[in-house]
Amino acid sequence: MRSIIMINVIESIKKIKLPFFSDMEIYFDLGTSVTKIAIKDKGLILREATYLAFNQKVKDYLFIGEEAKSILGKTPDFIKIIRPVVSGVISDFDAEVALVKKFLDRSANLYVSNSMIKPLFRGIAIVPSIATEIEQKAVEESLFKAGLSNVFLVERALATATGCGLNVFSHQPNFVTDLGGGLIELSIIGSGGIIAQKTLKNGGDHMNKTIYNYIYLKYGVILGESSCEELKIKLLNFIDDDRVVTIRGKSLETGLPKTVRVKSSDIKEALLSTFNLIIDSIKELLESSAPEIVDETLKRGIILTGGLSKIPGLDRFISQEIKIDVITNPDYQYATINGLTKLGLRKDELSKLVIR
Repeated sequence: MRSIIMINVIESIKKIKLPFFSDMEIYFDLGTSVTKIAIKDKGLILREATYLAFNQKVKDYLFIGEEAKSILGKTPDFIKIIRPVVSGVISDFDAEVALVKKFLDRSANLYVSNSMIKPLFRGIAIVPSIATEIEQKAVEESLFKAGLSNVFLVERALATATGCGLNVFSHQPNFVTDLGGGLIELSIIGSGGIIAQKTLKNGGDHMNKTIYNYIYLKYGVILGESSCEELKIKLLNFIDDDRVVTIRGKSLETGLPKTVRVKSSDIKEALLSTFNLIIDSIKELLESSAPEIVDETLKRGIILTGGLSKIPGLDRFISQEIKIDVITNPDYQYATINGLTKLGLRKDELSKLVIR
């Protein structure tokens, strides 16, 4: 009789929501270029570049995020700039653990600094669909080592589609094209899963390298990574707006500073083959899909999201090539993290999408 009373008391206590005993649910988009962190009921709390600066003398990470990115190519030899996520998966485990810990100190930990008892952190993170079991485990373990008590993983394409306002459990398929910094993910989503998908590793980072090679060959100038990214952001467009940017690099012949004027047409020429590859991949995915899916895509169009979808005129350019409407998601930069926060409020749906 006494044991039954104790069980009832414990069950009653569990139902009481005390703010300093409850878990805090944190959402992670560990992107190649940008890391985003959100908290349940509070929304996005951190958006930082996925960079660290490691001091090899003292064996410590000195700078993180935008600060580390800003000193890329300007540091002494003993300071190494690390990008712990490459093509959507963790490439440097220890660096990623350090990065997440420092980002949590800047964000989630601030919300509990005055709490009597620190709540347990429960994390929900995304992984690309092409991630192997080992790569999925790396994400899981990095968050555990960063201080989280529970970690759940969701496929990126499903979170992104949810963030675009789509119902991933609908039996009407939706075609989502996510143009990220590390990966280009083309996904047809429906009935609570990914019906078909094609992934390319020629995202924004690859485009920066392509611009580097183009300027090197055409103008004989060596540029830094940040300069190549600046050219892509300022000049690339598909609306025939031929802008000009003056940029300084190192002359291939003399090794001295050299200034060149780069046009929008230069950047478009450098990257046209990359975008044609994306278009060809969209066509291939549709060609290999069932007629019903192609019909639904014609009716509903293709959703464009991710950082590169902000390129002026890109949606119209792709639409003209594939003869299907292409709609850019208005909240393209935050579709994935917003999708996670939405799923966090729908536990029944989230439980069906968790892969680990």
